[in-house]
Amino acid sequence: METELVGRARSGDTAAFDALVRTRLERVHRMSLAILGNEADAADATQDAFIAAWRRLPALRDPDRFDAWLWRIVSNTCRERLRGRRRASVREVRVRAEDDPPGATAEPPSEAVVAADRFDRAFATLSAEQRVLLVAHHLEELPVGEIATRLGVPAGTVKSRLFHARQALDRALAVEDDR
Repeated sequence: METELVGRARSGDTAAFDALVRTRLERVHRMSLAILGNEADAADATQDAFIAAWRRLPALRDPDRFDAWLWRIVSNTCRERLRGRRRASVREVRVRAEDDPPGATAEPPSEAVVAADRFDRAFATLSAEQRVLLVAHHLEELPVGEIATRLGVPAGTVKSRLFHARQALDRALAVEDDR
């Protein structure tokens, strides 16, 4: 059924492509958000990836490999966005709402919020490739062999890159601890 949908989409059937997108939209957005760390960028990257997929679909050689092919497009789109960032990230901090009493202050963030923020800052220091690998393996729970296939590299290379990505993340977390 999936191969048939891909085949129809390759011939220009927008309804078939829409069906393929609908079943993958949430996963692609989640992956983009994990890599980019910003909702607006993730939404843009998701849209850009599906547009690129639609445009490149006639060139897809093996319809059975659609998911791996789409994964490469998504990861490359996220990499391009990370390389192209020229603006600083802005984090909103609630100081006091208009209807709060004048002497009121915001509650301190919970430990979970502080830990998540620490992780986000550390993760943001990683290269695009490191983010893609860590998201693929730990969030998407793809096995090393599948990541290797999708990237077109040997499994040993993926293992090595994952090892170095984890080390880089550990170093970045240590820097965050020292702040």
